[in-house]
Amino acid sequence: MIRHEFQQSTLVVTLDRHPVNAINREWIERFDGILDELAARPGIAVMLVRSAQRLFSAGADLKLMRDCFDSEAGPAEMIETIRRMQRLYDRIEGLGQVTIAAVGGAAFGGGLELALACDLRVAADEAQLGLPEARLGLLPGAGGTQRLSRLCGTGVARRLILAAEAVSGTEARSLGLVQWAVPGAELDAFATRLAGQVAALAPDALAACKQCLAVAAGSMQHGMAVEIHETIALLNNPVTRSRVADFLKKR
Repeated sequence: MIRHEFQQSTLVVTLDRHPVNAINREWIERFDGILDELAARPGIAVMLVRSAQRLFSAGADLKLMRDCFDSEAGPAEMIETIRRMQRLYDRIEGLGQVTIAAVGGAAFGGGLELALACDLRVAADEAQLGLPEARLGLLPGAGGTQRLSRLCGTGVARRLILAAEAVSGTEARSLGLVQWAVPGAELDAFATRLAGQVAALAPDALAACKQCLAVAAGSMQHGMAVEIHETIALLNNPVTRSRVADFLKKR
């Protein structure tokens, strides 16, 4: 599901849930467990997140979505899963280590929100990145509305969220969504070199820099609470239910 390996001062996390690295409760628990191990390992300066699958991550697991709309308790369980995703991604963003996402394939929904929670992002030129939730009558509730606005400005955030548009890695670089875009064949080597370059720096200085940058960016907590509030309303909306049902039939 998710593999990890400590390589000197770098933690390499490899998403490996066939076929599209779909996110479910077990996936969240597994990632949290890896972060627990990281907290107990001194001297780690970098966490590199990459994928062994064709996609970086397609977002929420389809079974999770079906369960949400097939039972009376489903919406409440979905909201709790989204809260857990928010907490996991907050935890990743708040790490003292520098976090790098290597996006070699499509990163949609919660998959892109994971990449947004990282400090640095490099994408393959041909990768596709987007937050398509509005197509289903939903919203990107794991911090997507907040982090994308903070990172790229509200104009770009409105474009990608309100138009449910996916962009290539090359265009994502021009929009500021990722810091680097490289040919797919070069992605792994580039990400490995970048991780090594950062890992050679002083870990305490990196952690201090991250704290100062977080203060400059300001708090997202109110905005993420609004994400949850609006998601609750949408999960009980008949238009959302109809759109999700149509989507699941096609899948």
